[in-house]
Amino acid sequence: MHQKVAFIGLGVMGYPMAGHLQKAGCSVTVYNRSTEKAERWKSEFGGEMALTPREAAEGAEIVFTCVGDDNDIREVCLGENGAFAGMKVDAVLVDHTTASAEVARELNLEAKSRKLHFLDAPVSGGQAGAENACLTVMAGGDVTVFNHVNPVIDHYARSCRLLGPSGSGQLCKMVNQICIAGLVQGLAEGLNFAEKAGLDAHQVVDVISKGAAQSWQMENRYRTMLAGDYNHGFAVDWMRKDLAVVLQEASRINASLPVTATVDQFYNDVQMMGGGRWDTSSLLARLKRD
Repeated sequence: MHQKVAFIGLGVMGYPMAGHLQKAGCSVTVYNRSTEKAERWKSEFGGEMALTPREAAEGAEIVFTCVGDDNDIREVCLGENGAFAGMKVDAVLVDHTTASAEVARELNLEAKSRKLHFLDAPVSGGQAGAENACLTVMAGGDVTVFNHVNPVIDHYARSCRLLGPSGSGQLCKMVNQICIAGLVQGLAEGLNFAEKAGLDAHQVVDVISKGAAQSWQMENRYRTMLAGDYNHGFAVDWMRKDLAVVLQEASRINASLPVTATVDQFYNDVQMMGGGRWDTSSLLARLKRD
């Protein structure tokens, strides 16, 4: 491909995503707040590293970001050393951060004022999806811009869909988190019920996973849940960050989310148990505590 791109944020998702781009033939320059991780990435994949987001973005056709939250994405995009300051006219910033629709619209307007382009494009699939290049990407923005960057995103995604104007990707990711919260709680309750009823929970899942109860969470998490193994996957702390954004948006648009609000409080209980870094499937540990 030989496109010059930048990737800002080398967490558990961004590190392998940037690696896929470099291996696909892009010329990748990375930035991470921890220079040690950026140096390790460079050593592993053979790309370049920069000391500021602005430096990473200079000359890039596409700048990818994957950081923590609204404040983090503002920090790496705006200001004297932000990515926007280093980007050339008509370059595109693709933000894979799970953040608010509000910040997506804000950055889209700022990009336009600088004759740049912006897509909000949060992802689903977790660390395994990033490492295996099979993420799902939900995008918001202009269709022409989306069509331009989609072939590049395909190097780490199995599905990428434009949902509508700026902010639509973040809103779709909120729906994703709403659905996951309810599914995991239901699975936790079902497994807990099965064990208390004296059933072999493994056999139960083997049966019901062939029917209407089947889900990704059931297929991929029931074994570790029954083993009490939660030191992997998508952390409870991250899920609570996401659900806070969801509940704030729900309040703004007057959408009732009683189950989501309840599960959010259950995750608060898990945090109080010391499980902030546990996988979201640790809702079962909360039930077993009672």
